[in-house]
Amino acid sequence: MYKVYDKWPQIAKESYESSLVSFESSNINHIIFSGMGGSGALGDIFSAILSKTNIHVNVVKGYHLPNNADSNTLVVTTSISGDTVETLTVMDSARKINCRLIGFSSGGKMEEYCVKNKVEFRKIPIYHSPRASFPAFLYSILKTLNSIISVKKEDISESINEMENLQKLISSSNLNEKNPSLNLAKWISGIPLIYYPWGLEAASIRFKASLQENAKIHAISENVIEACHNGIVAWEVKSVVKPILIEGQDDYIKTKERWHILKEYFKQNNIDFWEVFSVKGSILSKLINLIYLLDYASIYNAIIRNIDPTPIKSIDFVKSKLS
Repeated sequence: MYKVYDKWPQIAKESYESSLVSFESSNINHIIFSGMGGSGALGDIFSAILSKTNIHVNVVKGYHLPNNADSNTLVVTTSISGDTVETLTVMDSARKINCRLIGFSSGGKMEEYCVKNKVEFRKIPIYHSPRASFPAFLYSILKTLNSIISVKKEDISESINEMENLQKLISSSNLNEKNPSLNLAKWISGIPLIYYPWGLEAASIRFKASLQENAKIHAISENVIEACHNGIVAWEVKSVVKPILIEGQDDYIKTKERWHILKEYFKQNNIDFWEVFSVKGSILSKLINLIYLLDYASIYNAIIRNIDPTPIKSIDFVKSKLS
């Protein structure tokens, strides 16, 4: 797994520069991203990217399309394995109500369905596992949907350049005290509680899932503003929960104020916490680099505790029971 993660910047670049054919469609005012697990995290990123546009976005992690899906809706279904039953169900529902539709997978049942029903499809190679294949699918979708999800080429280049810089710090060839992913991995114990600001939710959700899948530990994700209205009260009682703060370089001024207050509260009550800061730049650069750093931390944490991050026996058990 770590060998794939060491190549994330290269995989991202090759995926965006691939020969994938662009998907052209007009009069789209609504995009639905459908996927589970790592594929669902892709939808979270695109929701953040499109948050300041006039396109309405839904992220579906389940079986059902929202009722407002229609012929002006583009449904983007992603199943890295190609066999995710929830996503295949959404794809079939979208086709039946004449939504615009495109599927992304490494093959499997999704490819078979798209070929049979003449649905737009792009085949993306899988690298080791669905979660390790994240940059391949992210940048392939950006390439394919570039006329609909308008991301400047300089933002694409910036995000990959930032990944290359980060790779030098966090890769398996830099196992020393300057490795921020390794340092975080050593600090993590108990149950991590990941606080995030508006705009960086995708990184928090992905980190929670990576800790669960790779490190095999429970994790919690909370919006920092909302937590100050409820979740903070739980700190009045001693617990094994450990706060991790994901902070943006240019968070809203009132969000920065909330970070300051929260950290003051933690210090006054002797609650140890860890801060992770985004890079500067576009929302794409911020999210993909946070995900890169935090994913690697989850792998290092697993290795420190002598756990193989690759097997996901519990997920395999659930899938084996599905009809």
